[in-house]
Amino acid sequence: MSLSQPTLQLTNRLYLVRLVFFIFLLVVVYKLGSLQILHYDFYSALASRQHDILSKLIPERGQIFVQDSTTSGKIYPVAVNRPLKLLFAVPREIQDAGAAARLLEPILKIPAADLESVLSKKNDPYEPLQHALPDEVAEQIQALNLSGLYLTPEITRYYPEGQTFAQILGFLGYVKDRQAGQYGVEQQWEKVLAGQPGKLKSEKDASGNLIGVGEMDMEPSVNGSDLVLTIDKNVQFKACAVLDQAVLKHGAAAGSLIILDPSSGAIRALCNTPSFDPNDYKATTDLSSFANAAVEEAYEPGSVFKPITMAAALDKGKVTPETTYTDTGQVVVGSHIIKNSDNKAHGLQTMTNVLENSLNTGAVFAMRQAGSKDFTNYVQRFGFGQATGLELPHEHAGNIKALRQPSEINFVTASFGQGITVTPLQLAAAYGAIANQGRLFKPYLVEEIRYPGGKVEKFNGETVRQVIKPAVAATLSAMMVNVVEKGHGKRAGVPGYYVAGKTGTAQVAIPGGGGYDPNKTIGSFAGFAPVDKPKFVMVVKIKEPKDVVFAESSAAPLFGEVAKYLLEYYQVPPEREVK
Repeated sequence: MSLSQPTLQLTNRLYLVRLVFFIFLLVVVYKLGSLQILHYDFYSALASRQHDILSKLIPERGQIFVQDSTTSGKIYPVAVNRPLKLLFAVPREIQDAGAAARLLEPILKIPAADLESVLSKKNDPYEPLQHALPDEVAEQIQALNLSGLYLTPEITRYYPEGQTFAQILGFLGYVKDRQAGQYGVEQQWEKVLAGQPGKLKSEKDASGNLIGVGEMDMEPSVNGSDLVLTIDKNVQFKACAVLDQAVLKHGAAAGSLIILDPSSGAIRALCNTPSFDPNDYKATTDLSSFANAAVEEAYEPGSVFKPITMAAALDKGKVTPETTYTDTGQVVVGSHIIKNSDNKAHGLQTMTNVLENSLNTGAVFAMRQAGSKDFTNYVQRFGFGQATGLELPHEHAGNIKALRQPSEINFVTASFGQGITVTPLQLAAAYGAIANQGRLFKPYLVEEIRYPGGKVEKFNGETVRQVIKPAVAATLSAMMVNVVEKGHGKRAGVPGYYVAGKTGTAQVAIPGGGGYDPNKTIGSFAGFAPVDKPKFVMVVKIKEPKDVVFAESSAAPLFGEVAKYLLEYYQVPPEREVK
């Protein structure tokens, strides 16, 4: 029996409805399977609220390490990630915002009115309340048993050695709700340390909330890379401790000390005092403590600059160590009278005597022998007036603009380190060139980058230029040994070793012009040892000591104490019998 036309049409419609319904069921089953299997991690995170999703998109910051020369390949963490707690709120779940705020006020130390304002945002699905909560505080909050408040693990930056590495490292601070490196290595290497945040694309409802069954695409984050610095932890601890003691002893305003390897430019220690605690940087009242003065603060160096002047005259062949001049105690330049620091006339003097006795008139003589144009050229070749390129922020380039003006007095005063400014870092690099046969290296602080996938990028010394001839560097080094053996640098010496160096007692310019402050000086000592094969170059700066005037009584003894430690630490055999 055949079906009528109307009955056939009805049957076809039923088949079509069943087919559509069957296809719909397949789609639902697929979606459910997709939710439960393909995107399980994502929707599991969504179920545990928005913050957990964000945590999957935020990379873990790379850590920072330093070295120990006594243990091959061993490194020590100085900036690490420590798990603490983040307290956040879901305001729509909070029953009584005012009551919750009053209970939280004594624990979080946040005014109840401010908390209530945040907790009352009923349309806000996520509000961070306080970062980096220690376990004991988190337990107090949990004990309140308040709905709508959640504690979740949060990686927080921690600096195990506190102040010792503070101005090298900087700190990780908050810029609004985003963490970012501030000052030091943390700032300079922010992109390398921070990693690459992940990305999330998903359908949202009218309120901006993620739709659980919507289309989703998640790109995971890439963790930051670790850094291994050139700093030796033992050298850093010793140098910083001795610097702190010297500044305290002399009642000085501040101090800086930098040690580098002249054969590569690697920085082994970099200290400043006063410093700060990067774990509690918000407690620092003097924000200038955040700055790395050895790198960021330029000053008129005084007589530590005289070896640079002498290098120019020696390298041009205009003088030898035995070249003589008659010191009358002063040099007249127009209306200016330049005198020696001791206000004495020393008569017939050699160039070696000029450095031994730190004669301003002798520095002027050497500069004039080289000629102002060549003198300026050597000053620039040693790296002054330009940043070294050390991998730290805010490096000061110093100021040698006075040498670009034709006035003779500018060259005269610059010959003994006044009227121009330099940084301790620049001085260390320049003395490194003298110690390293006249070859200038670019100072560097990062030895390795260790990427998340296991790749390691290593850095070595980078030659900038040959500044003076090797023979001239050796001659000048021997002249500087006489400074320590016979001159003003005696207290920088180490028994059994030949130490080369130079003192410098600089005047401090009055801000805004008007000459120099008669009551303030800056004492410096720059040098290296042992002279034949130097293991280190060191620059010490003591700013405005209260009890002494000259660097031979402040910076030189500090240099000598650290130099003795370094020669023993590097196991350098004595070069001569100790008397």
